Amino acid sequence: QVQLVESGGGLAQVGGSLRLSCAASGRTFSTLTQAWFRQLPGKEREFVAGLKRGMGTTYATDSVKGRFTVSRDNGKNTNYLHMLSLKPEDTAVYYCAASTGGLIVSSLSDASKYEYWGQGTQVTVSS
Repeated sequence: QVQLVESGGGLAQVGGSLRLSCAASGRTFSTLTQAWFRQLPGKEREFVAGLKRGMGTTYATDSVKGRFTVSRDNGKNTNYLHMLSLKPEDTAVYYCAASTGGLIVSSLSDASKYEYWGQGTQVTVSS
């Protein structure tokens, strides 16, 4: 069983930055495929960024490329979503997700592929 706990959400101004953290327990960290999704009320969860297990190659959706990066610290069993140049449309609840499977790149954005989810953290960007 894997437990995920997010932290770091909050209120930011347009153009500002936030760093979200996802602490994992229950499994060797580097063996997990990890990702961040976000969700607005009434909408489906949207893939934001992910890290493949093993080497930790990272991927991000087009709308956040150049602004958001994801990284991990295996020693701390934690991954981070670094968010820069925030926009109002980045406002959402952000969820950390993990899969014990070795997902191919085209599956990273499929929320149904992830067995474990955090509780979510609200990010609000105001102008």
